[in-house]
Amino acid sequence: MNNDLFSSYDKITDKCFEIFEKKQKDYGPTWILNRYSSLIDEIWRKAKRIRTLEENGEENALINEGRDVEYLAIINYCVMCLIRLGDYGLPADSEVLEDLSKLDSVTNDQLFTAYKSVTAEIRELLYRKNNDYGDAWRSMGIYSMTDQVLIRVYRIKTILSNGGKCEISEGVDSQLKDIINYCVFALIKLAEAAEQR
Repeated sequence: MNNDLFSSYDKITDKCFEIFEKKQKDYGPTWILNRYSSLIDEIWRKAKRIRTLEENGEENALINEGRDVEYLAIINYCVMCLIRLGDYGLPADSEVLEDLSKLDSVTNDQLFTAYKSVTAEIRELLYRKNNDYGDAWRSMGIYSMTDQVLIRVYRIKTILSNGGKCEISEGVDSQLKDIINYCVFALIKLAEAAEQR
């Protein structure tokens, strides 16, 4: 087991959880109102901005948020999607739309437990994949990781347009988990590059 990788994973997901927790305090669970496709569009938008920053240079950005902020946001949107896909007792977006008071019934404990459960499951997946692939991500360029995120978001859009069914490929949840892991790898590489400067 690569302890540095899992220590980094824990630090990154702790930071993401901290952001999620603070946004929960600011806005409540309003993200539940999003249709599933809207959450996927948010991931696409964030990934596209990362690619634009890579191509144009972060120093030319007009918004003072770099790629790291966007990768963290993508992780959180993916976790929200996985919470929605899981059985965590949350009301559906259509139910909330009909009765906004259903948002008030969603507790922080419920959301935070779901969040921690999803990130623990992905940590286990990271362990299995890293064991089988042997740190292959280390030889990838960060731009390739961004491209993999975009590819997987497009795959999700295709799967959803096919009614959520796949003939032979992994489904939406697998794509979301892979996106999270690529974001973690990219954040590790960004941190390492910053340390070397």
